[in-house]
Amino acid sequence: MRRKLLFNVLIGVLTCLVVGYFSSMATRISVDTWYPTLKKPFFNPPNWLFAPVWTLLYLLMGIAVGRIWFFGLHHRWGKTALYHFGFQLIFNGLWSLVFFGLKNPVLGFVVIIILLILIERSIKWFKMVDLFSAQLLYPYLLR
Repeated sequence: MRRKLLFNVLIGVLTCLVVGYFSSMATRISVDTWYPTLKKPFFNPPNWLFAPVWTLLYLLMGIAVGRIWFFGLHHRWGKTALYHFGFQLIFNGLWSLVFFGLKNPVLGFVVIIILLILIERSIKWFKMVDLFSAQLLYPYLLR
């Protein structure tokens, strides 16, 4: 049982990190050219902070989804939680493509709003399966 849980968590982490890697490809193209030209608020974090923070967030997301996959796969709530998580992961990657790849902050804002709703829905359904997994998504929601 423990081996299966570790396998699910490993697959969850790898999946999230792969999405993060491909999202970062769009980011890398514009982060040194287009992004610096944008007017940003005074509390905007430095660029060097994004990679370690997002790596940590993707790790937490992967652990959370792996646990949900293990504990809830054969339950309707677990499947619903996985669907919501899958869609939010798609929108997570889509945001980088829209904001940095297409250089479209307005459409990026629309994607962010949808993403926040999907993260909130994921947390709601994760709570029904495994409270710890839901708690692992809170830093992602607050990012």
